[in-house]
Formats: sequence, C-alpha cells, structure tokens
Amino acid sequence: TRVSPDGVVQLKVVVGTVAGVEVQFLNKEGETTNEKGEPIRGKTKPWVVTREISIKPVEAFNRNRLEGDIKRLYGTSLFSDVKVTLKPVAGNPGEVNIVLGIVEQSTGSLSGGLGYSQSQGVFGQVQVQDSNLFGRAWNLALNLTYGQYGGLANFTFTDPWIKGDAHRTSFRTSLFLSREVPQVFQSQNNGDIVTVTDYEDNKSSRAFEISTNNNPAGRKFEDVGEASDLFPEFSWFDYQGDSVALQRVGGNIIFARPLNGGDPYKNAPWQILAGLNVQSVRPINFEGTSRIYGTPSEGDDDSVPNENIICISYNCASENNLAGLRFAATYNTLNDPRNPTSGNFFSFGTEQFLSVGENSPTFNRVKASYTQFFPVNWLKIAKGCRPKPGEKTNCPQAIGIQLKAGSIVGDLPPYEAFCLGGSNSVRGWYDCDLAVGRSYGEATLEYRFPIISIFAGEIFADAGTDFGSQSSVPGKPGKLLKKPGSGFSIGTGVIVTTPVGPLRLEVASQDFTGEWRFNLGVGWKF
Repeated sequence: TRVSPDGVVQLKVVVGTVAGVEVQFLNKEGETTNEKGEPIRGKTKPWVVTREISIKPVEAFNRNRLEGDIKRLYGTSLFSDVKVTLKPVAGNPGEVNIVLGIVEQSTGSLSGGLGYSQSQGVFGQVQVQDSNLFGRAWNLALNLTYGQYGGLANFTFTDPWIKGDAHRTSFRTSLFLSREVPQVFQSQNNGDIVTVTDYEDNKSSRAFEISTNNNPAGRKFEDVGEASDLFPEFSWFDYQGDSVALQRVGGNIIFARPLNGGDPYKNAPWQILAGLNVQSVRPINFEGTSRIYGTPSEGDDDSVPNENIICISYNCASENNLAGLRFAATYNTLNDPRNPTSGNFFSFGTEQFLSVGENSPTFNRVKASYTQFFPVNWLKIAKGCRPKPGEKTNCPQAIGIQLKAGSIVGDLPPYEAFCLGGSNSVRGWYDCDLAVGRSYGEATLEYRFPIISIFAGEIFADAGTDFGSQSSVPGKPGKLLKKPGSGFSIGTGVIVTTPVGPLRLEVASQDFTGEWRFNLGVGWKF
C-alpha cells in the first residue's frame, strides 16, 4: 500500500496463482510418517489424484473450483479423507502449491449373501473385489452365484477413466458363464414350457408321446425315430418334463464417455456408449444335456397339438452364437441420483446382432425410456415437511413419470424376447407373467413422499402392453402359457433407506381384480 503526493492511495493486489499440486499420503490419524519416522507410502498412483484437480499450474486459485475437485475425489470411493493445505512458494509471492493430504480407504473386499429370484430360486453369492487395482483406480471383480436352478460366474474389469483421455472415457470388459431358467418359458399360474427329449415333426395336427399306449399305434416305442419310421403320418415326441434352462458363455467390451467437448471436469448431461457382445447360448435341462424342444406342462400327457411343441433356440439348434454391436445414449438432468425430485432422464439404445455362421441369428433390438420428476409438497407427514421458524425444509417428495418402449426386428430367438411384469415392470404381475413380446410399451405414474426417519412412501400406477406382438415371437411361448399381453396395476409401498440403498416393500393389484402381489425390491423402480 502506498500513498502518492497527491493523496491517492495505491493498492497492489496480488492474485494468488497455483504453482502445482502435491500429493501427500496420511495415515488414519492424519500423520505423514509412520512409527519409524518414514513417509507414509500410499497405494494410489499420484496421477490418479491429480487428474481430478481442475486447477492447473499458473492458473488463478479458485476456492469454488477446488471444492468441486475435492468432491470428485470423494466420488471415486478410494479415499476416506482429503485434507487441503495451501503452501506458499518461497521467493514467489502470490504463488501457492496445493498440497492434498490423502487418507486411503480399503478397496479390497470379500462379501457374500443369500437371496431369492424366480430364475435361480434360493441362491448364495460370493464376490471378491478390488476397486483400486495396482493403484490405478482399476476395478477387478469376481462374482460367483449358485442357486436352486442355476448359477453365474462373472469376471469384470473396469477402468473408470482411461489415463490421458481428455473426454474421460471409461472402459469395461467382462467374461461370464451362466445357467438360468429364463422367465420367458415360465408362468406363475399356468405352468411352464418344459423339456422334450426328442421330436419328429411329420406335419400332423397332433403329436403323440412315445412312452404311452394311448396313441394311433396302440403301443410304446423305444425312441422317436422308431415311431416315425413305422408311422410316418404322425408327429412323435419324447416328453421329459424338466424346466427349460439356458447356458450362456461369452464376454463383452464397452466404452463410454460424456459429451464434454474435451473438458473432463465439465458436468455434461449427455453420455454415449458403444460396445461389443459375443456369447454362445445352449438350451439344456438341469443335467446340462441339450434340449432344443419344449412343450407346455399343463396339457394332455399322451398327445398335444403339433404347434405346442416349440423350438427353444433359434433354428431349433443345439447352440446359438450371438454377436452384437451396441450403441446407447443418455441425457440426465436429475437433481439427485438416489432420490430425485426434479429433472429428467432419457435413454436410447440399439443392439445389432450379426450372423457369424450357421444357427447365428441376425436381428436388431431397440429400446428407449423417458423419466420426468416434478417437485410437489402435498403430504406433510414427516417432521421436515413442517419446519419451525428458522429451520430448513427437508421434505423430498415428487411426482415421477416414466415411459418405456422397445421393439425387435429380424430373426428373434424366443429367449431374447421382451418380458413384461415384475418388480421393475408392471408390479401387479410376477416376472415376465404379463407378456412375452417382440415389442412392448410401459408407463408408470408414481408419487413419493417422506414418512419418518429412514421410511418413505409411494403410491403408483403401472401399465404395460405387448402391442399384440406375442404371436410374432417364434413358438409363441407367451400365448402357450396364457399370458394376457397387456394390463395395469395400482399399488402402494414403503421404502426403507439402508446402507446399500433403498429397499422397497410393495403391494400391487392385477388390473382391478382381487389378485394382489407383494413385492420386495432393491432400489427405486426408476
């Protein structure tokens, strides 16, 4: 500060600039050295930390930007604490080094649990994971699931931000082996599609079972071939009656990036994704033996209409090879990723499967969804909805609307058809119990409101339709199992906030009938 002879006060203002960013690892007590006086050595590579800092050397120091950078560091889930210190640079007034004191948290985990699903029954699960492999923020996970009706082994590698990429591109790849009972061939009340050991289609109106005397031959046969040779004017089958299962072996790679214009620190609402999926699919029984034919379990044991014996796979093959190119885009302006009350979310995706040989289908699947939230302040049950003078309102409630649709064009394997019904679909029906379609549309209207503490409530209405497309699915499994094709449900539920996310306890109707379904789900429906 200086005063001129004319009485003018001259102020010299030095704008603080950043000379650099330093990373210093701390122990849980916040100390920089261990008991031996040696510096704490962190597992994380320093560049994993510094790449999240948007303020670069020679740029002016900006507190708001730095706070946003620290929030991003916490968002990586690699660090339990981040302490910021500004260290002046000797001999350079106005310049500071940003020193980040990093307290790492454990990134390796071993977890397990029990659960239930319609496709696997009661199952046990074990997962081994490291979310900071080699200190590069890579995520490596092995998930093993084994249940009554199948299992899954899934090996996944994820790089959340490819090093040096200004667009913040991520990479994910996985290898998997699974056995499951597909819901496409299941029904809660009308039986299931079950396995047929062998079948000979001789174009008769009915097909006859070889292990009974109640057939045109009046006798049993050792195999379908013998029956067909002696009585070629009739179709014959060998009924087994196991649930249809699918074995899938394959892998995929996915690249995703926000449309940030090359600025990795920009909050971009648009994100795009591209990937490749390759898998081999085998229809089997519980013993792992190929079973390419199925028939409804509820019917005449001695004979069935010929069209009631269907191919489980594409082209009645013992193995289908699927190779698909995937593209998707999302637009997200939701104000809260866990419990939004305003904003919208739009997604569009298409997957083109290309034939890579015999019994490899070519088809295209397209799906789109739109979600919109409107903040409201109707019910004032929770204490935070009735603040006292001087208190802040804490009453997150909203009206949510979701619209979804999809369609498949081409050589559709029946097990790839769309399923309607279930906890994330029309909630009054069990999984896939409403329809099995080539096309579908769904709509949901939901009101969410807080109740008390960790409890919230919801009132909803769901509707869905297959647009009459069940008949165009090869084999018509939805029609054979008497799935209605369209319906709606109204219901209500309680949501419990837990450390692993919201837990839904719901009851929903089937249309306006007396049929009600209780549902337990993890996370909001949307």
